[in-house]
Amino acid sequence: MERLGAFIADPQAVVDLRRYFGIGLPPGTVPLTGSRFEHLAGGGDCPEVADRITAEDLIAVQTLSVTVPAPVALDILEGRLGARLSGLLQAIPRDIDMVDADAVVVADGSPSDRAWSLLCEQYGLSWVIAGKVLARKRPRLLPVYDRVVRCAVGRPPSFWLALHAALREDDAALHRRLLELRQVAGVPETVSALRVCDVAVWMNHRALGHACP
Repeated sequence: MERLGAFIADPQAVVDLRRYFGIGLPPGTVPLTGSRFEHLAGGGDCPEVADRITAEDLIAVQTLSVTVPAPVALDILEGRLGARLSGLLQAIPRDIDMVDADAVVVADGSPSDRAWSLLCEQYGLSWVIAGKVLARKRPRLLPVYDRVVRCAVGRPPSFWLALHAALREDDAALHRRLLELRQVAGVPETVSALRVCDVAVWMNHRALGHACP
């Protein structure tokens, strides 16, 4: 995780964020589809739907180039899996940033971890897809994490806990830099600090030629 600060401090981060979210692009240039991830249908954490996974959430996940398999998607929307996830979501804080949450909120055995394990271990989703589903529902608390980001920052035993610790170091210096980066790039405040971090790292490392498994 020690490499994370370098990605955020790189001047390219502002350029990448503007490109990703379609800010100040030349006519005819379109933003990346992932720019709609947090905003589609008002967001996955808006009060009306915060504690249940909707069809719009599953479409939002597709903007990040992954798809929940149809049998699992149907179970989420109409079956027992959806009910179980809803129960866990009710126990996961909605209006808090990762930096302000206690570590226990993202630790092993927490409702967040149990929701992730339910999707991965009992229903066979990849860790990437499960993480993106949960990040859609709790964008301020749970980060998007995929193979490109893992390649860039390493493989700690728990990415959530490692990121939580990094955000809180030095009086939350990294979190404050992410907020400053968001402001300089002109990214809306509805995009969380975690998402700013993910996009900055993902865009930079992908451009460098990510080749990690």
